[in-house]
Amino acid sequence: QVQLVESGGGLVQAGGSRRLSCAASGSTFSINAMAWYRQPPGKQRELVARISFGGGTNYADSVKHRFTISRDNIKNTVYLQMNSLNPEDTAVYYCNAEWGGSVAFASWGQGTQVTVSS
Repeated sequence: QVQLVESGGGLVQAGGSRRLSCAASGSTFSINAMAWYRQPPGKQRELVARISFGGGTNYADSVKHRFTISRDNIKNTVYLQMNSLNPEDTAVYYCNAEWGGSVAFASWGQGTQVTVSS
């Protein structure tokens, strides 16, 4: 199994930056991709950014050119650098790992709150 622990959330002013971290442990050798999702208040969870084992990335349109996802394979950690934050980015941010071989599994972190004040 894969366990995930997020950190880095908090309160930030509009226009500011924040970096989230997600540390993976357990069967990290079986991770195929990692991603960040977020769930704004009263809304559904949505994909923010995803990075594959090969390093390919994709982003939600709302965060393109503002957020950057990266990973450190030695530390088994994925990061989400968030710049030019606005109040619409306020949400609980969740780390996700896709892992496994012929059978696919998903693991989630506990979530970290990011609040952007105007």
